Amino acid sequence: MKRQADMRGYLFVGQRHRKRRRYVVGILLFLILLSVVLFSLVFGRTVYSISEVFQVLTGRIVPGASFTISELRLPRTIASVLTGLAFGVAGYVFQTLLKNPLANPDILGVSSGSSCAVVVCILVFHTSQMTRSVVAVCGGLLTVLMLFGLSGQKKAATTRIIVVGIGLQAFYNAVISYFTVTGDQRDLPEALRWLNGSLDGVTIKQLPILAVVVLVGLPLTTYLGQRLCVLKLGDELALSLGVNVNLTKLILLIVTVMMTAMATAVTGPIAFVSFLTGPVTNKIMGENGNNVLAAGMIGALLVVIADLVGQFAFPYRFPVGVVTGLIGAPYLIWQLMLINKRGGLNARA
Repeated sequence: MKRQADMRGYLFVGQRHRKRRRYVVGILLFLILLSVVLFSLVFGRTVYSISEVFQVLTGRIVPGASFTISELRLPRTIASVLTGLAFGVAGYVFQTLLKNPLANPDILGVSSGSSCAVVVCILVFHTSQMTRSVVAVCGGLLTVLMLFGLSGQKKAATTRIIVVGIGLQAFYNAVISYFTVTGDQRDLPEALRWLNGSLDGVTIKQLPILAVVVLVGLPLTTYLGQRLCVLKLGDELALSLGVNVNLTKLILLIVTVMMTAMATAVTGPIAFVSFLTGPVTNKIMGENGNNVLAAGMIGALLVVIADLVGQFAFPYRFPVGVVTGLIGAPYLIWQLMLINKRGGLNARA
């Protein structure tokens, strides 16, 4: 009895220690993100003081700083945070639901489906930003339906879903290539810039819809993150613990696809953010726990930092998607090598 009591005491202390650690790490992530956001408003071709930035943010007119900060840097920074949150949460949710590090909106073709829809809107129909956003969501949701429909089973294996997703991605990329050749060439520079995942030219008018979707979707996915933790244990055990498995998965998929599609409509497909955030989050926070919010913050950090690197680390300015691609491509190759050693796509890294 004494030994059992001691074991329960050790377990309780260990659990309390892990909770405290997660809480501290979460606060540190938020403070780091806040610092990087402030740095992105201060630093540029012209460096402004923190007091000047706060004066502009509070509505005061600061000669030489008001236009640069409010019209150029602030929309860009808000867009990078919102898209990072969207892609980060979506990547973590997809990888957790399908229990595979390759299962994310990029690899599964969801981002490509939204991208294909928006490219058609840009090059063929010359639509407004509002229409692009709606069409992007429709393209993403249609891709998810095709993804599970073409997998051929009610409970399709992860391997089959990933293979179908890769096929859909190749199909969408072929369609995009076709329209970049045959579409209106006057709009081609905009389409190509957007396809690289770029924050250049983002205005504050483009952000309200994305902000609403993220600010609604982030709390909802964070709330459902507790059920997502239970789903890691398997559908049968989750059902026995009172989790409505099908409804939880459906809501999570719809919300994360909407977040991904809206972010893609504004900035284009920023490569590998969804792919990288899941493993990084689990490494920092630990795999046992609700990591949805942390994944969003890590995604936002990745996009903001990559955008700063693309703007100022090289002689030429590079879109943020190019920088994240340079980071993510080697990691993808490494993951594929690990999966090959462990015996297939269903192995977890």
